Amino acid sequence: MFNLMGFISYVFLTTFTPGPNNIMAMSIAGKYGFKKSLEFCVGVFFGVCIILLICATFEMILFKYIPKIELIMKYIGAVYILWLAYKTFSESKSSKEYKNKEIKEKKNFVFTAMALQLINPKLIVYGITSMSTFILPYFKSIPIITLLCFFLAVICFISTVCWNLFGTFFKEIFQNHSKVLNTILALLLVYCAVSLFL
Repeated sequence: MFNLMGFISYVFLTTFTPGPNNIMAMSIAGKYGFKKSLEFCVGVFFGVCIILLICATFEMILFKYIPKIELIMKYIGAVYILWLAYKTFSESKSSKEYKNKEIKEKKNFVFTAMALQLINPKLIVYGITSMSTFILPYFKSIPIITLLCFFLAVICFISTVCWNLFGTFFKEIFQNHSKVLNTILALLLVYCAVSLFL
């Protein structure tokens, strides 16, 4: 049975926690302003759509020809989510490493952001885990899977815009209350992993 609460928790925790897209959006906004960073967010949206559709296509083929892989992928997804929980709990200042990173000026942030998605390991693992664990075991219709890919890309867009708008606010909260916030996020990720088998 499709676990909507587990899916929504996983999606929001994964997209709103610090990662390359969110940190870059925050940095670009600080250096070039909201408008230029919004271009980056649009590029993230299109790049995420492309990667998620590739993940969905690849995994649909695997599930069709190797049905037993579904259970294996569910275990891999659960292990990855638990690893995320561990990393979230153990790294009290995950955004600090990006603090002094300079971003070279680009003429077109849309294409820069789209290209970044092709080498963004967090997104690729997110796409594989989302498809194999939460979507493909329950949905077989191509239009519905495409719509869910679009939905996931919209959530990524919203998260980068939030980091764009509230970057300084989020950064201060993570630095001042990092242990409490990371513990809560880690426990929610553990719930996501356990809920896969309920």
